[in-house]
Amino acid sequence: MKSRTLTFVQYAFGLAVAFCTLAPFAWLVLSSISYQVDLQSVPLRWIPERVTLARYSDIFANPDNDMAYAFRISMKNSLIVAAFVTLIALIVGGLAAHAFAKYRFTFRQPLIYLFLFTYMIPSIVIVIPLYMTVDQLGLLDSKATLVLLNLSFTIPFVIWIMQSYFKQLSHEFYEAAALDGCTRLQTLRLVVVPMVRPGIVATLIFVFLLSWDDFFFGLLFTSTLDSKTISVAISEFSGKHAVDFGMVATGGVVASVPPLLIAIFLQRFLVHGMTAGGVKE
Repeated sequence: MKSRTLTFVQYAFGLAVAFCTLAPFAWLVLSSISYQVDLQSVPLRWIPERVTLARYSDIFANPDNDMAYAFRISMKNSLIVAAFVTLIALIVGGLAAHAFAKYRFTFRQPLIYLFLFTYMIPSIVIVIPLYMTVDQLGLLDSKATLVLLNLSFTIPFVIWIMQSYFKQLSHEFYEAAALDGCTRLQTLRLVVVPMVRPGIVATLIFVFLLSWDDFFFGLLFTSTLDSKTISVAISEFSGKHAVDFGMVATGGVVASVPPLLIAIFLQRFLVHGMTAGGVKE
């Protein structure tokens, strides 16, 4: 009897959590295919009487819709920024994490905590001196600037996460590679990277999401369509006297596709990587 009651409670809580998690996304999809009049009706219609895919058609195929054109350009900007941030952060942060995990040197532990401290600082605290510095360097409104700014908090994140994966590797692998004549870089490429690949993939997903979801830097340091990211473009889907709720929802649905696809295709590495990082030798 107790087991049945416990199972019922567990399923009930599971369904409640699933509903609270998925309901906003379901409403986002419904809003994207609803007519504007249905979205503004009182009382609100949860299930639209009519549906339309015109907004999706505008975003992908209509060259005369300025809002859709802005969305396409900002989508491309976000993909470029997120791709460069992910690649550079994994290379630089991964090498640094390996050094922190496998070598002993002066101020090693304080440096690790320093990187963690820089990651924990809220961006709004340093935004004024950061903006003045970027302005004086003439780097405002540039995708390269967004890459550098995102790297300032993704690299410490990579260092802090990846070192736990490198720590679990036995020194015997390094010794065996050295006996085979491998240099340090060859050891990294041929031995270390294949063994910690699940952790690298898991970190890749999180870094991509951090960069893709960034709104603060994109809002403050870009001003033209050439550099605006998707989160900023979606926030501007509103006029002076009206807000196109349907287009905002459509932009949200389309913008969620790239990270969703990455998570789906790499989910087995994500689960394995998250659990492997907590295993000690």
